[in-house]
Amino acid sequence: MATCLQLTPKIHMPSSTYMETLLVFHSGIPITLVPLDATNTIPITESFFKAFEEQQSTYEAQYSFQSLKIARDTWFDDQFYTSYFMWDSFMSGVALSIMRNGQKPNGDNDFAEMEVMNITVVTSNEPYGVHDGSNPFFDGHASPKFDLLKGGVHSGHVQTGFNDSFCVLEGSIKGKCQDGYTKEVQGPDSVAVLVAVKAKPNRNVKSPLDREFFDHFLEVLNRPEHTGHFNFTDQFRHYKEIMYKPDLKHQIRGKPVIFDMDMSPGDFLALLCLLKAPMEAIDLRGILVSGNGWANPATVDVIYDVLHMMGRDDIPVGLGKITALGAPDLGCEYVKAIPHGSGGFLDTDTLFGLARVLPRSPRRYTAENSVKYGAPRDTARPELRQPLAFEVWQHIREELKPTDKITILTNGPLTNIANIILSDTKAESVIESGVIWLAEMEIEAMCSLFHQISFQSSISFLTLKLPRRL
Repeated sequence: MATCLQLTPKIHMPSSTYMETLLVFHSGIPITLVPLDATNTIPITESFFKAFEEQQSTYEAQYSFQSLKIARDTWFDDQFYTSYFMWDSFMSGVALSIMRNGQKPNGDNDFAEMEVMNITVVTSNEPYGVHDGSNPFFDGHASPKFDLLKGGVHSGHVQTGFNDSFCVLEGSIKGKCQDGYTKEVQGPDSVAVLVAVKAKPNRNVKSPLDREFFDHFLEVLNRPEHTGHFNFTDQFRHYKEIMYKPDLKHQIRGKPVIFDMDMSPGDFLALLCLLKAPMEAIDLRGILVSGNGWANPATVDVIYDVLHMMGRDDIPVGLGKITALGAPDLGCEYVKAIPHGSGGFLDTDTLFGLARVLPRSPRRYTAENSVKYGAPRDTARPELRQPLAFEVWQHIREELKPTDKITILTNGPLTNIANIILSDTKAESVIESGVIWLAEMEIEAMCSLFHQISFQSSISFLTLKLPRRL
């Protein structure tokens, strides 16, 4: 059975990724490659977008169009119709067409022109055959791994990171290393691969769509066979988007509190303790979410659901940065130390699966955006835009009475607090004399502390660290 892959000769991949790709390429499995060079020949055109907008007779077609529309509306420039392509859907169409046509040797299919090429995944850089300790295929081995050719395209320097000095071109912002590229080569380092070259033109000359795959894509998505049974509102017919907000007009309100959380299960229990505290003692004004802690930013939906369950849809939730201040993307060491499996991201994102039993809040994370907040254009529902952590801070600070001071409870990375202090010159004047950092605490101690702090007139900086984290 052939494996159909979508790869690109123009994007650098992490070393672990391209080594895995090399292993697959040289495994002997017949491979069909649909590279970005091919998908770049089938951009989402304005005529296709309009045709899609007019053809949405199934739930899956409606969902797919809304996904495409939000991608267009949030695109970073005005070149969406020339820089957004059919990518994965085109690859799937080519693969299905090849299989439907009986796996012919030349890869004959309805949507892409094909060629057989001898290629490999580049894992090193010239000069080849020079061992400097960076190459795991050659360095320290009597014979190369995977029977690679000594002095071949895999025997040179392997890029060790984004700032590898070997890869830097003097006087240029571009690098010279090509690790992760696919490349046509000859000899034992190469593999014969069936490659999609470009999308076929539409055989229907009367169609406003210029690619054969466009018509097929819309026809398949709108077929009544195997269609979706229901959407959310059809499945839950009694569900109503009701916001539960308490009437605080005559409510005595206690210390203004902001809870900065990284969405670990312990943080959610702490949030429940805060919500159950008497409002005349602790007045939870807002929640800031650290996206570089124990969960992914999308877990903000679970926070919305907890607030909805507790009747506090009035509390704003601000999404913080996903990396530490000054760090490149995915550069936060805190995140790197968190496991992705049991007890880590996967379990935390779902509260170990318990999030599924929470009631559904009308508030959800969304990519909707607004020109008012710096977006290139308004999306269809800009009012649904997800607030950022600093915006929530500003909103809370503006609503404070002249004598009010804010207490910040933070459990996890201090990225949000640091960003507030750096970005708001008035922040320190309205934050109570210290920030309480709750780290590695027992939940019982958290709940006890939350009820005690309301009776203290001043709180100095306090770090609590107990043996385990829940």
